Amino acid sequence: MGTNYLDQFQKQVSQLLIRHRSVLDVLSKTQEATSRINRSLTKAITECGCVEVTAKKQPIDPDKSLHENRPNLETHFTGPLCEHCKEVLTAEIGKSLFYLAALGNITDIKLSDAVKDESDKLNTLGVFNLS
Repeated sequence: MGTNYLDQFQKQVSQLLIRHRSVLDVLSKTQEATSRINRSLTKAITECGCVEVTAKKQPIDPDKSLHENRPNLETHFTGPLCEHCKEVLTAEIGKSLFYLAALGNITDIKLSDAVKDESDKLNTLGVFNLS
């Protein structure tokens, strides 16, 4: 996704956001959108069953570097999302991006700048940017 695409998306959001223009509304809608992402993935696991989560302690060898340990680390996520669950999750991620763009508009921060800054930080810090 290019910078121009993000800028166009953010401009489109600024033209369409009418009801929730207050920063407080946008903050609460951002949080709600994130909750809906969590809920849609949870439903894919617990109701549909198209994917599974099998979590256990990550096998980190203290005698190896972070880079050497990486191939042994797991996502704990198994299986492909079915078409329905993927469609729902994609829509919820889209809504979340919408409200992040709205927050960017209110604070005069371009999403493309935020993505570029984060990418630069990742390139500089590499694995030391653990989150």
